[in-house]
Amino acid sequence: MLTVGRIAAATGLSPKAVRLYESHGLIDPPERTAAGYRSYTDDAVPVLGFIRQAQALGLSLKEIKDILDLQRSGEQPCGLVTDLLDKHLADIDRRIADLEALRATLQQARAQADQAADRGDEALVCRIIESAAPAAR
Repeated sequence: MLTVGRIAAATGLSPKAVRLYESHGLIDPPERTAAGYRSYTDDAVPVLGFIRQAQALGLSLKEIKDILDLQRSGEQPCGLVTDLLDKHLADIDRRIADLEALRATLQQARAQADQAADRGDEALVCRIIESAAPAAR
């Protein structure tokens, strides 16, 4: 039997994370000692390792729970996993596009500020911000 501190050390997690995963139903509630301490079995170690790896891939606790629930019910969750990864890739692509648009807007604002300074134009507060076109969303 493993205490929360021992299982946390064995999996590279913090005790707080282990308790959080328990509270979200990602791992089964452990037995309790007479003193009320959590007592985990070795079976929790690979599940916690999976949770840690899934989070490293950007999956949320709810998504991870859905995957574990499918697996626990005897189904193969790989279809769900690929769908989730596709969704996360699309989100990343969307954020990259937004950042590229913002970068282009900032470059344009910087160039306009240089042109205004070269012409000696006065600005109410700051020509860089006043003349910037809104970024596309």
